[in-house]
Amino acid sequence: MDFLDRNINFKALLKFSNISSSTQQHLKHVYASFALCLLVASAGAYVNVVFRFLQSSFLTFAGSLGMMMWLMFTPHSRENEKKRLGILAGFAFFTGIGLGPALNLCLAIDPSIIPTAFLATAVIFTCFSLSALYAQRRTYLYLGGVLMSVLSLLFLSGLVNMFIGSTVLLKVHMYVGLLVMCGFVLFDTQLIIEKVENGDKDYVWHCVDLFLDFIAIFRKIMIILAMNEKEKKKERK
Repeated sequence: MDFLDRNINFKALLKFSNISSSTQQHLKHVYASFALCLLVASAGAYVNVVFRFLQSSFLTFAGSLGMMMWLMFTPHSRENEKKRLGILAGFAFFTGIGLGPALNLCLAIDPSIIPTAFLATAVIFTCFSLSALYAQRRTYLYLGGVLMSVLSLLFLSGLVNMFIGSTVLLKVHMYVGLLVMCGFVLFDTQLIIEKVENGDKDYVWHCVDLFLDFIAIFRKIMIILAMNEKEKKKERK
């Protein structure tokens, strides 16, 4: 039974030999800020769903855009660090509120969709993030042009489908969009590493990229599960 007697070094799983120690420290700040964003966004979503706060999608969008612009034009410095984290929390809160309509749709169809979608998003995001961190530097940076091109096509197809109303096209849009956002997790993670290696230490803004990727994946998985569950209910009838 010697094959069962193995010492597994779990600390080795957290060692990224291709990333410098200073960059690893920076990534810790990025993911700590990312965790803060998820908590605040969850609070925003809860407030919207339970208390019906800010039901207007325009006000929510304006709030998110305003916070993002404020963060963008607030210089990264040690003096502004707490202020920028507060702005980041505000952006996350409005983003969470913006999830309200999708959450309400899922609650009306099947409440179990929400935890399932969140768990699936967490697994997907973690797997793709680790793939980017363990891969050789710049491996996935080539994806940038491809992802932006596909994203542009998805935007155009979404506009066309507003007039056509095709369910098939909507499904294709959702599934392809999900794959694209998974690709962005790979791309953005390695892009952050390159920015840090080149002297960009703005971990707050780097967190925004990953947070938006996570939210986009979560939203798309929710909608896909809701559509599938709705079709199942129609077939039962």
